[in-house]
Amino acid sequence: MTATEAARERRTGVGDVLLDVRDLRTHFEVMDGTVKAVDGVSFSLRQGGRLALVGESGCGKSVTALSIMRLIEVPPGKFAGGEILFEGRNLLKLNDREIRKVRGGEIAMIFQEPMTSLNPVMTVGDQISEAVLLHQPVNRKGAQEVALQSLVDVGVPDPKRRLKQYPFELSGGMRQRIMIAMALSCNPKLIIADEPTTALDVTIQRQILELIKNVQERTGTALLLITHDLGVVAETVDEVAVMYAGRVVETGTVEEVLLSPRHPYTRGLLESIPSQGKKGQRLSAIKGVVPNPFRMPKGCKFEPRCPYAWQAGADEEPPLFDLGPDRMSRCWLYDPRYADHLAEYEGRAPKKSAEVAS
Repeated sequence: MTATEAARERRTGVGDVLLDVRDLRTHFEVMDGTVKAVDGVSFSLRQGGRLALVGESGCGKSVTALSIMRLIEVPPGKFAGGEILFEGRNLLKLNDREIRKVRGGEIAMIFQEPMTSLNPVMTVGDQISEAVLLHQPVNRKGAQEVALQSLVDVGVPDPKRRLKQYPFELSGGMRQRIMIAMALSCNPKLIIADEPTTALDVTIQRQILELIKNVQERTGTALLLITHDLGVVAETVDEVAVMYAGRVVETGTVEEVLLSPRHPYTRGLLESIPSQGKKGQRLSAIKGVVPNPFRMPKGCKFEPRCPYAWQAGADEEPPLFDLGPDRMSRCWLYDPRYADHLAEYEGRAPKKSAEVAS
């Protein structure tokens, strides 16, 4: 039985919730105080589903992913609250031996810079085999066979030769394929891809994204994609959770979020994308910067940068307003008391959404 067939056979109940993050709070104690890198994040991902966490650098996307993998160094980091339920098990309650079985075996991660994640003094074959031996009931010869098949599955040319090579002998795109092969070698139920194309040129980026999507569809593995590129989101996932200042500020399907953004921050991200249609015009940008983690605004965290802000956002932080099935927005615009402000917002339709969605 191939790795792909094994993965398909063991996946039952497609559509059930696989990962359920509830009010996750990951903080770091440093000399200047407490950094609330992730502060009350909630989202869920179904078996075989594809979800993207989107936002600017510093919004808490990668810390959320590392929290799920339990790769936060404690101290200075700590889990200050919440739950990470994976198939009903709270990963935050597992001991070190139990989480090691989950990490790599059931949840795999593709990091954004493979050269810092691959061991420079071990061959590609030995590194993939090491993961297989740890999580699968095979001997060393069987692990090498799994490693070879993994390279074949991700389209690595001349895979037998690549098994004997070291990471520094490979190009950036090839190293990222190796990382994907390593992630798939143990038939995980969830793959977390943290900015998997950041260090690659544009043509290789597209190849890697198509590879991840094709592998995910073929094996039925769920995908959690971490990115700041809305173009990537449009092509790769089905659902989106937009993050800002350690919080989720909007959720919905790709079509809903890109065609009808409900949060001013999401709209700002869409309008900031360069366009052929605005050649020679000044680029749109979200004013200001992400707030200092030691001096967060008292109310809405986006209020100092929001072009639609009014007094309500300065005093009290808005909750996530339920706008329909799996559709939410953390903005006072959706409080019935401020219907006139919502009308103003809806009257200024974004120019980028349809272009990005297509």
